[in-house]
Amino acid sequence: MGYDEITDTYTCHAGKKLQPIFLKKQKSKSGFESEVAVYECKDCTSCPYKKKCTKAKGNKRLYISKSFLEKRQESYEIILSETGILYRMNRSIQIEGAFGVLKNDYEFQRFLLRGKSKVKLEILLLSMGYNLNKLHAKYRMTVLENICFR
Repeated sequence: MGYDEITDTYTCHAGKKLQPIFLKKQKSKSGFESEVAVYECKDCTSCPYKKKCTKAKGNKRLYISKSFLEKRQESYEIILSETGILYRMNRSIQIEGAFGVLKNDYEFQRFLLRGKSKVKLEILLLSMGYNLNKLHAKYRMTVLENICFR
């Protein structure tokens, strides 16, 4: 939908204006509070796009978080900057060491269990196995160095 900053309205596909009706404060599960502007069309009864546009029985409502849109725009500008492009280019050719070993050497492709707590347990077991292998390799190198350099 198109947005007009001067009149603070959105325009739908049928050309009707959605005007702000009230501000709503939301609180997420983590405790973050955000302010959401609620926009509503005055009359959607004769609109040919209503079935595709909304499932509501009444008029189309649009919930917009202005601070989220500002943060998104700021993030987008950072990503498109010279340093952002360089970071993205370097990240695409680098793999994080531990994840690379898990995926390539341990042939880990997907989690076998479902649910947040079970996935945490599975990644914990994988991490412990990875760390034990590293510890074992260091121990073997230390033993070999002591044997070879006596």
